[in-house]
Amino acid sequence: MALRSAFAKQGLVVDSAEIGAWRGASKRDMVRHFVELRAKASSADQAKLCDTIYRDFNAQLDEAYNTVPPIDGVEQAFERMRSAGLLLATTSGFDRKITASIFHRLNWQKFFVASISGEDVAQGRPAPFMIFHAMEIARVTGVNEVVAVGDTPLTLGAGRAPLRSLLRGGAFGGLCLTGQLAVGRAAPRAPDPRRVEVDGADAASRDRLGDVGGQGH
Repeated sequence: MALRSAFAKQGLVVDSAEIGAWRGASKRDMVRHFVELRAKASSADQAKLCDTIYRDFNAQLDEAYNTVPPIDGVEQAFERMRSAGLLLATTSGFDRKITASIFHRLNWQKFFVASISGEDVAQGRPAPFMIFHAMEIARVTGVNEVVAVGDTPLTLGAGRAPLRSLLRGGAFGGLCLTGQLAVGRAAPRAPDPRRVEVDGADAASRDRLGDVGGQGH
């Protein structure tokens, strides 16, 4: 796993279960969390260590994603949703450079009105800010018009968080079976959504990349 390897090179031991609990979160926030938890160093040295680990992780990730094909049928699904009048956007715990590289290689920019990374907002998942930013770019004003689709608890939690007082007619979430979640853990069905927020980086990776890229986007 890229993240575990990047930590280990700097003498920090972080196991798969600990990293798995952060699936879907900002990878920079994850690195900072474990450095502060495990590294016995000054604040300045911890900041440098975070940068070193994060750069190493991104380099490994970029190399891994260079050869990963999309899941069969994903592009056809995007086309069907767009033909149905849905607006698609992506959010990702990866940084903007990694996300842009994946989308450029797959030629997926054409499907989405927005692509948001953790760098674009003050706080990543499970905070809902990436979804709100995607709504802003897409000119969608009602949260009841949005469905957040993802394959980690944090991704779906980001969709549910702002709507707990509005969920009388349905839930703000949908399940994607490319990662951590299974059908039994799906969120309730949203009522006739008009816009969909899709975690496209997950669709590109398949769960086979979990051991390479840090499990979860």
